[in-house]
Amino acid sequence: MKKIRHDADISDVSGGWFRARWHFSFDSYRDPEYDGFGAMRVFNDDRLVPGAVWPMHPHRDVEGLTYVVEGTFGHQDNVGGPFGPLAAGSVQRMTLGSGALHSELNASETEPMRFIQIWILPDTADLPPGVEQRAFSTQDRTNRLLRVMGPEGGEVVKIHQDASVHVARLEPEVEVTHAIGPGRGAYVYLIEGAATFDEDEVVTGSAAEVVEQPELRIRAREASELILVDVPMDFEPVGIWAGRI
Repeated sequence: MKKIRHDADISDVSGGWFRARWHFSFDSYRDPEYDGFGAMRVFNDDRLVPGAVWPMHPHRDVEGLTYVVEGTFGHQDNVGGPFGPLAAGSVQRMTLGSGALHSELNASETEPMRFIQIWILPDTADLPPGVEQRAFSTQDRTNRLLRVMGPEGGEVVKIHQDASVHVARLEPEVEVTHAIGPGRGAYVYLIEGAATFDEDEVVTGSAAEVVEQPELRIRAREASELILVDVPMDFEPVGIWAGRI
C-alpha cells in the first residue's frame, strides 16, 4: 500500500532567514493525519540563508539525523561540539538521549544551505548524548540506493533503533528497488527530479508512505536525487515518548 504526498500538500514555512518543509507535525504545524510514520517522528527539509544560525535548542530521547543536500552544514552543541562543517552528501547523527542542546547553522557566509533532518525515536531511553558523522561522495550514491545510516554501525552511521537511511542520485531511466520487510514501512522523498514510485509518477518535492508491500521500485525519468527512510511501524516508545504514541 502506497500513499503519495505531492509537493503542494506538504507544509511550507518561511521565517526570512529560513524556509522549512515540515512533513509531519512540528513546531507550529499540526496535522493529526501526519503526526509521524512508525518510529520516525520528524522529517524536515530545511534551507538556511548564508550565515544563518538555528539557535541552540534542547531535545531528549531522539536520534537527530541530518543529510546535507547542498551547501555547508555546521553544528554546535553543549556536549562536545562544534564539529567540522559537512559538505553535500554527508550525514550526521546526534543522539539526544538524556538531554542536550544543539544548533544547526549555515557554515558559509555567501552560499545557501539545505539539509534534511529526521527524528527517529530510539529503542533505549536516556542514551548518553553523542555525535557521529560521515561524508559520502556523489559517486558513492550514483545509480544505487546507498545505505548511509543503520543500527549496525561500522561502514554506516549508527542509529539506536532498527531503522535505516538510504540516498541515491539516479541518472535517467535507471531503476532501483528497496525491499520492505514485514511490519516495516518506507518513507521516500524525491529531493529533485522526476521519477516513478512503482507506477506512480512523481516530481520534485513529492513523497510517499509505503507499507504492506514487499518492495518499492523507483525509476528515474530524469536526473533525480532522493532519500528513503526504512522504519519499524510497530515499536515500543521509550523515555518521554512512552504513553504518548
